[in-house]
Amino acid sequence: MPGVSPDQGIRLDVGDSGPATADVQRRLRQLGFSTGIDPEGSYQVGTRAAVQAFQHRRGLRVDGVCGVQTWSALVEAGRRLGDRFLYRRTPMLRGDDVAELQQRLSALGFDTGRVDGIFGDLTSAALGEFQRNVGLPVDGIAGASTASELLRFGTRHDDTELVTSVRDRERLRQSPRTLAEQRVAIGEEGGLDATVAALRRLLVAHGAVVTTHHHPDGSIQASEANAAGAEVYIGLRLDAGPRHCSTAYYAGYRYSSPGGRRLAELLQDRMCASLDLPDGGSRGMALPLLRETRMPAVICQVSPATVVVEQSPVIARAVVDALAEWAGTPWD
Repeated sequence: MPGVSPDQGIRLDVGDSGPATADVQRRLRQLGFSTGIDPEGSYQVGTRAAVQAFQHRRGLRVDGVCGVQTWSALVEAGRRLGDRFLYRRTPMLRGDDVAELQQRLSALGFDTGRVDGIFGDLTSAALGEFQRNVGLPVDGIAGASTASELLRFGTRHDDTELVTSVRDRERLRQSPRTLAEQRVAIGEEGGLDATVAALRRLLVAHGAVVTTHHHPDGSIQASEANAAGAEVYIGLRLDAGPRHCSTAYYAGYRYSSPGGRRLAELLQDRMCASLDLPDGGSRGMALPLLRETRMPAVICQVSPATVVVEQSPVIARAVVDALAEWAGTPWD
């Protein structure tokens, strides 16, 4: 595939070769991931292993295939604060340089919102406040002067609690203690319409305000849930693996969603017990949907499909029980 790069939708796997593979290998090596003895531009077992190691570190699905998400993460991982001008634009800038900016601002008490490596409105506002406080022109642009001023504070942000974590816990403390009036978003990527419908009916019966989202693109679901003002998101997914249940919540860039993690643990316990499935555990991940939602969000993956199809009412009850316990969690 000469001249074709992964950002055009190409999936690179063992057996592929060309400039796109060579680019992936170069980026992996720069990040410290060895591609073994694979020849330059040849996607063999060494490159696949390096991609898997990178995917695991970044909280992506580990399949060893360099698709659009993995390619984007590789590009983002290569950026450092000061490499480029950072500012609010459309589409929003993404990268590890944005995440470092957010971390440093948040450690200094300027609320950027979730540390997600996405330069949005809250990051822009926090940057402006920082500039105002240190006597820089307030333009919302992290250029050379602003980056230098942030870097001047040294590495204290590495061991300082981020203000975004404090804010998240406070928001959880102030949230409803029951499902009544709780704004819940339920999402699925395809094939689970009946299960989502059963869950929606049960949640509505408990007084929750429910929106449902059916789309294979996690970013679109995240955008819809954000626009709906959801206070919590539950994603249900069919998995092609062996019998198991696993649940993911957002974690990345030194940040872990406290609400998402607690909900993932509760949901995992309830689902495995109710469905008698092997426990695949809960894990912090940076999948697009988890990264881009602005509320506590989890994705529960279940296999095989027959379990989901045949036990939709059981799944609905397990999710509602987990949500009810989550809502009543004392966050002090």
